[in-house]
Amino acid sequence: MFDSYLLLSIIARVSKTYRNNEFAKRIGKAPSTIRRWEREGKLVAKRHPSGHRYFDEADVRLLTGGVPERRPVVVYCRVSSAGQKDDLASQVKAMETYCLGAGIAVDEWMTEIGGGMNFKRKRFLALVEQIGRGEVRQVLVAHKDRLMRFGFDLFEHIARHNGCEVVVVNQESLSPQQEMVEDLLAIVHTFSCRLYGLRKYKHEIKADFPDCAATQPKALCE
Repeated sequence: MFDSYLLLSIIARVSKTYRNNEFAKRIGKAPSTIRRWEREGKLVAKRHPSGHRYFDEADVRLLTGGVPERRPVVVYCRVSSAGQKDDLASQVKAMETYCLGAGIAVDEWMTEIGGGMNFKRKRFLALVEQIGRGEVRQVLVAHKDRLMRFGFDLFEHIARHNGCEVVVVNQESLSPQQEMVEDLLAIVHTFSCRLYGLRKYKHEIKADFPDCAATQPKALCE
């Protein structure tokens, strides 16, 4: 099932930000040292639209030397169900052919079985964590939806912010239509449950407060 809250938590994990005191604790320095480095130009704080200063994992890596000299290139391949193992093998083979032709040396091959809207996939989460730590130089996928059905552009932006390039080979034949149908049905199911919940709460409110006339959008609750 599509879980937008889990997606947001993953994004927050990859793009974690720190206030001055939090950042100082993160790198093992005193807050006064951070402020001094800012005055000396050794460190430049980023700013939220509200004007508040913050630092992120990129600043941590800058000051701690946490980025390895040679970062790996990762190929990620995925199908939705165990019945698609042949499709997974074809996807891997196609990516091998592409990387060989492009002269790309792959350090790690990740294969996974799980839905495109399931953000709890173990290998996907492991990849997210690696990118968040700045440990991955490049990720290659056959198609955008091999990583995730929704939110790819935001994922790509965050990866780029952490020094990782996402390469989409765009092989449409490796993005099964049946998977898209299943994902769309999952979305319909999610919102159907939410509408059912709204109706349920409406009836409970009427039962608890029979003398109060509550106005509700008819399109949602009738």
